Amino acid sequence: MKLNPQLDKIRQSSTVAMADRVLALKASGRKIIPLHVGDPDFDTHSAILDVAVKAMQDGFTHYASSRGDLEFRLAAASKLMRENNISYDPATEILATHGGVHAYYLAMQSVLSPGDEVLIPDPSWATHANMVTLLRGVVIRVPAPAENGFIPQIDAWEAARTPKTRALVINYPANPTGVYPTQEYLQKLQKFAAEHDLWIVSDEVYENLFYGEKPISAGAFDGAKERTILVNSLSKSYAMTGWRVGYLAAPKRVIDNALKAGQNSITCVTPFIQKAAAFALSDADMQIAQDNMRAAYARRRALVLRVADEYPESPLVITPPQGAFYFFLDFRFLERSSLEICEKILEDVGVALVPGSAFGKEGEGFVRMTIAASDADVEAGIRAIFEWIGGLR
Repeated sequence: MKLNPQLDKIRQSSTVAMADRVLALKASGRKIIPLHVGDPDFDTHSAILDVAVKAMQDGFTHYASSRGDLEFRLAAASKLMRENNISYDPATEILATHGGVHAYYLAMQSVLSPGDEVLIPDPSWATHANMVTLLRGVVIRVPAPAENGFIPQIDAWEAARTPKTRALVINYPANPTGVYPTQEYLQKLQKFAAEHDLWIVSDEVYENLFYGEKPISAGAFDGAKERTILVNSLSKSYAMTGWRVGYLAAPKRVIDNALKAGQNSITCVTPFIQKAAAFALSDADMQIAQDNMRAAYARRRALVLRVADEYPESPLVITPPQGAFYFFLDFRFLERSSLEICEKILEDVGVALVPGSAFGKEGEGFVRMTIAASDADVEAGIRAIFEWIGGLR
């Protein structure tokens, strides 16, 4: 009896594999500093919980509209207009999804045919490439090396394109590097996409986690909306990872396709969760809570840099991220694989990290460290890493 050979082309998530190993070590009694997962260490705001509980008590426990409750779609449209200056029709251009991964799946399911090529930066979050492979598309990696600030040059996109190219994927601020491009760069990318009739699928899940000027949405340019598909969720910005709620914003014909894929994969998003999500997107106090979380990440970012200053002789040079909640640490000076480095640091000093090779060839030699952990864990973890490096010398 045969299995689906397409899944042989995909490796299991390195992040999940590391999380499983950490759980096993903890079960054996080891003290582990968890700097590997992209899950905010904040609890969902109590006011959001209250809305969900009340919605359950009021009977919102049955099937919802497969498009998503209109209240939630209105809230998402209002957010996109208020924060991104993009106008979407909540009736036809927004779809409720089961988190950001499901939104990305629906986007790709809507525009890809088997054999279509998709351009994806290297390094980038593994799911961006894996989903294309699952849907029988062809992944073309576009180099975004450290020397270019982990952002592909425009001519690199052009060099990777072929007549079979259907779409390109971007994720800014980026997982794992935390970088995001200028307005000028995004305008050039939109021009490139328009010239070659390409979809831009923009994963903007980390858009509200930034430490300088707010990043610009890929769809916020004249004429961009017609070829841009926005993927978003409440997981990172509102500490709602386990709720699994997000949304897709795109031209009507994309949403019409995505609706069919959604109806035949999840039927609908849980209605009481949509009530809570609509509240989160709309309530002014929740925006303040979001700002407070961003301030906490900024404090931890500064903490890492402050500890690094205590080790001026270390070969590990820290580059501060522009956004998201990760540091992409450059260990190329060790001339070892990033997987070996992560395994040694975990074994020797009990700090859990993710190998950069999980994000592509250009991530080899780097290690992803999250600051979505307590201040104490972040400080203890980065200090232990510097001490471990010092011990090697």
